[in-house]
Amino acid sequence: MNKPRLFVLGDANVDLVIPLEDHSPGDPAPRESTLELHGGGTAANVAVGLSRLGEQVAFIGTVGDDGYGRWVMNDLDAEGIDRQHTRLVKDACTSMVLALINREGERSIYVWPDQDGAHTKLHPDVIRPEIFDEAAWLHTTGLCLREQPARSAQIKAMGLARQAGAKVSLDLNLRLESWGIDGQLRNVFDQAIGLSDFVFGSADEEIIPFTAGTSLLQGAETLSGGIRTVVARQGPGGVFVFGPGGSFGSSAFQVEVVDTLGAGDAFNAGFISAILAGEELRTAARWGNAAAALKITKRGARGLPNREELNEFLSAG
Repeated sequence: MNKPRLFVLGDANVDLVIPLEDHSPGDPAPRESTLELHGGGTAANVAVGLSRLGEQVAFIGTVGDDGYGRWVMNDLDAEGIDRQHTRLVKDACTSMVLALINREGERSIYVWPDQDGAHTKLHPDVIRPEIFDEAAWLHTTGLCLREQPARSAQIKAMGLARQAGAKVSLDLNLRLESWGIDGQLRNVFDQAIGLSDFVFGSADEEIIPFTAGTSLLQGAETLSGGIRTVVARQGPGGVFVFGPGGSFGSSAFQVEVVDTLGAGDAFNAGFISAILAGEELRTAARWGNAAAALKITKRGARGLPNREELNEFLSAG
C-alpha cells in the first residue's frame, strides 16, 4: 500500500440495522424484521467511502478488545484502509449502534454504551507530528470531542495536521437531541472549528441551533468566520455551502430511498474526494450529493459507492 495522504480520526463501531416492515391490519402472518450487522461509525464510514473512491486512507482511533472490535479491524483491512494507528483497548467496549429503519428509509438511532465507549480512549500521546508529514487532509468528527482522552487527542491531531500543511475538516455530529451541550463543551467545539478549513453539519439539527442563528445563512456565516467553508446538509433539500468566496445551494439527486443511515458520511467522502482531485466547491457539492444519493438506495451506512459507480451516476445525472 502507498503511504496514505488522507487521515480520518474518530469513531469506528458496528451497526445493528433492523428494517421495520409495514404491516396492514389484514395480514394473517406479519413478516419478521431481520437484524443485519454492518460496519459503522461516523468517522469510519467516511474512511471507507474515501477508500472506495480510490483515496489512500489511514484510520486513527480505538476500538474495544472484544468481538466487535476485532470485527471492525478486519473490516478496515477488507476495505484497504491503513490501520497502523488504530488500536485495541481493554478498558472499554466497542460501541454498538442499533438503527431502526422505517418504511420511508428514515432512521432512529440508539447507541450503546452511550458514554465511555472504546472510541473515547484515543490518547494524545499516540498522536505524533511525523504521522502527518505527507498528509494532504485530516477529517474528524465531533463525537470524539465529548469525552477525554479522545478530545485532547483530536485537538492535538487537528493542530499538528494544520502545521504540516494539511487541510482539516470536521463533521459536527453534535447529537444534541441525545446529549445536549453545555458551555464548556461548546468552547471545545469552538476550538475544533477554529482548527478546521471545512465544517460539515446538518442545517436544522446542528448548524442553526449551535450558532443560535435565526436562519441558515446567519448560522453558516457565524461558523465560517470569513475564513472557512461551511457545508450545511439539508437531506432531500441538498446542501448549502458558505465560504469566503460566497455561497450557493446544490440540489439533491432524486432517487428511491431505502435507508438514510450514513448519508451524511457518504456526502462527506464524495465532497472531500472532489476537493483532493482539484475540483471547485460546486463540483465537490455535486459529488457529495451523488455519493449520498447512491448510499440511500442501499441498506446500511456502508452502502457506499466506488469511483466507477460515482462517475457513472454523475454522467447520467
